[in-house]
Amino acid sequence: MLIGSFLVFYYLYRQPVVGLFLLPIAILIIAYASMFANEVSPLIPALQSHWLTIHVMTVATASAVLSVSFVTGLIYLLKHVDTTRKGKSSFFLELVLYFLVVVVGFILVTSAFRITDYSASYQFENQQSEIQVYDYTMPAMVVPIDAKPVTGKAGSYEPANHYGGLLEIPNSIEAAKLNSVLWSFLIGSVLYGLIRLITRKKIAQLLQPFTNKVNLTLMDEISYRSVVIGFPLFALGGLFFAMIWAQIAWSRFWGWDPKEVWALITFLFYAAFLHLRIGREWTGEKTAWLAIIGFGTIIFNQIFVNLVIAGLHSYA
Repeated sequence: MLIGSFLVFYYLYRQPVVGLFLLPIAILIIAYASMFANEVSPLIPALQSHWLTIHVMTVATASAVLSVSFVTGLIYLLKHVDTTRKGKSSFFLELVLYFLVVVVGFILVTSAFRITDYSASYQFENQQSEIQVYDYTMPAMVVPIDAKPVTGKAGSYEPANHYGGLLEIPNSIEAAKLNSVLWSFLIGSVLYGLIRLITRKKIAQLLQPFTNKVNLTLMDEISYRSVVIGFPLFALGGLFFAMIWAQIAWSRFWGWDPKEVWALITFLFYAAFLHLRIGREWTGEKTAWLAIIGFGTIIFNQIFVNLVIAGLHSYA
């Protein structure tokens, strides 16, 4: 969807530099997705509906179109911000690129432990006083409170000979998935440090030569147009279609599930983006930062909410 969105904007604006920055991000997303288990299991009966296709495809399209504004906003800032001087803009721009390196770290560490076929299981009592087991594909940094390492299959678990995690966390948090996030930041930070050490430059400075011929006004225009197109699509797929499906599946339109809440936050953020752009005439660097923050809300919903925060959407 991201590549398809780029092709549409390329047809309209003929800016290959957008593809130069967008393609690596699309590859990162595909590589990130490929690190998860690929076994297919049927959805629960309540969720088996044609609204699945309608909801997911509309949200995926909307998220991709909105993400184009992130790419053009990033290009704008790389061209506009003086990264040789210390300042807020320079710091936060480098922070954005650091987070992209963390995604690379996740891919590397997941691949490494997958090659070694590492696995460990921890048994604990969840909030409903039920015995539950988390399977880890990386050494445990965090485990649920009072979790015990076990081995075997459901119904016949036995004490294992490996040790527990470094830190115990509340059982309401998906410890095994949070563990993956922590490993990603650890390896991503090491990788970022190596890049800085070898090149003696910030990542932003390494990328700036690719933006020498960029037209800032045009980047700002593309960023705005992508939000104008993506916002109503997101409202349609992420809220309207999702609420119809929720009513069919769970007999309520809205339930304050973490995924629903962050979809609402994303919707309200881009509504504020358009208000500030049209009503307050925010342009240039201001809207470039808004585009990056908006992309952050999308990624937080797609990654952190899915991985760490338990809710009705945890089946995914």
